[in-house]
Amino acid sequence: MPAKHFTHIRTWVFDLDHTLYPPEMQLFSQIEVRMANWVMKELGVDRDEANRLRAKYWREHGTTLAGLMRLHGVDPEGYLVDVHDIDFTVLDPDPKLREAINVLPGRKIIYTNGTAPYAKNVINARGLSGVFDEVYGVEHADYHPKPDQAAFQTVFAKDGLDPTSSAMFEDDPRNLAVPHALGMRTVHVAPEPQPEDHIHHHTDDLRGFLTQIARCPLASPLKRLNLKP
Repeated sequence: MPAKHFTHIRTWVFDLDHTLYPPEMQLFSQIEVRMANWVMKELGVDRDEANRLRAKYWREHGTTLAGLMRLHGVDPEGYLVDVHDIDFTVLDPDPKLREAINVLPGRKIIYTNGTAPYAKNVINARGLSGVFDEVYGVEHADYHPKPDQAAFQTVFAKDGLDPTSSAMFEDDPRNLAVPHALGMRTVHVAPEPQPEDHIHHHTDDLRGFLTQIARCPLASPLKRLNLKP
């Protein structure tokens, strides 16, 4: 893993769902059920149609919410409160991930298409409280979702980060296109790689990847990278 590509990084930007916890922990699947329930109730459709619309809007608009707002005039606040009312006990704390993030040089922030309060619940459940300097949700992007360029520009302007000295970690490859265009180092975090020109690195083990970057003693990275101390 070419740690040299991260020596200039001063701001580390992390997505949340399926990035700071693995998909098998079955947190987001709860949200998908609640999204379908909400669509059924508000649009008066059956579950099959609700799931079809949920997936269609995600593909075509970036998030289900974005499609509901653009096509049905949905108020985002009530929707977001409802779909994020889930059980966070399915998440386990990860002290080694905490250490791997904590030792990275510079600022660490979260930017999610969920809300900041939801993100903080995930952070707490994963034992990552106090690690991140800022947490940005879709509300900070005026409800524009990733992968919209306007969403990134709004959040990054609020944060004041310099994209050319920042790295982005994401499970959805679509959401790495704009960061790459802005000059960020991009890392796809997922079980399987997606070969794309806008993806610099792939990992299915965020903790191990970060440990190598930071030369954290947890994983003896000097030996694994064949570097001399």
